[in-house]
Amino acid sequence: MTDVAESVSTETRVPVLEAEGLIKTYKDPERGEVLAVKGLDLACYPGEVFGLLGPNGAGKTTTLRMLASILAPTGGTARVAGVDVSLNPLEVRRRIGFLSGSTGLYGRLTARETLEYFGRLHGMAGDELDAAVKTTLDAFDLHAFADGRCEGLSTGQKQRVSIARAVLHDPPVLILDEPTTGLDVLAASDMIRFIEGRREAGTCVILSTHVLSEAERLCDRIGIVNDGRMLAIGTLEDLKEQTGQRWLEDVFKVLVGIKPATTEDAPS
Repeated sequence: MTDVAESVSTETRVPVLEAEGLIKTYKDPERGEVLAVKGLDLACYPGEVFGLLGPNGAGKTTTLRMLASILAPTGGTARVAGVDVSLNPLEVRRRIGFLSGSTGLYGRLTARETLEYFGRLHGMAGDELDAAVKTTLDAFDLHAFADGRCEGLSTGQKQRVSIARAVLHDPPVLILDEPTTGLDVLAASDMIRFIEGRREAGTCVILSTHVLSEAERLCDRIGIVNDGRMLAIGTLEDLKEQTGQRWLEDVFKVLVGIKPATTEDAPS
């Protein structure tokens, strides 16, 4: 197991998403075999927002894609709601919602058709599907543009449809990879409120973001990843105590091996 700082409050709970010794290698024509994720351990719990932070190229997106069964692990294990991502990826996908800043919509489908299509992919049909679509249209206030093609929607409207698509089947785990990328202030604020609402509903949310203020506001625990390894896990207070730093930005820098700036470093 990785030597990390863990929050004591999680010890009596059962994780709904977990990884043990997760490894991912790639074949690169120029560099040969590239080890992107190096024996990563992780456990996330119902009703928790877990922040996965790290610099570009740290292995965050690769990790999230393995947890979402989009990529197959090279080694180690990962489970979502007790289902192994390697042994039963289709069942894993029924238990998760996955959303990234680059998640696209089918432009020729309407918002309603998008929800119906993804509902069917999750095994819904008939009255169950109709009820789920209606509930989701209500919950995300999509009725005003529910029957317009997605290609004609604004950025904020598209984001609301994308969120609705990800949670239509009420998954116990929500995986968000840079979900506020490209959003304006109002749309990003809506996303933050949505994440807070999912926590209150008991969903396990794993969130990757470069916006540290989002992590400070939302995350119950934070994991810092660099070079494919988990460097530390804990509450913000845990990580501050571990590093002796006051701000998350400086906590982050210390853990990835960068000296935090001081007032002496400021230009005169």
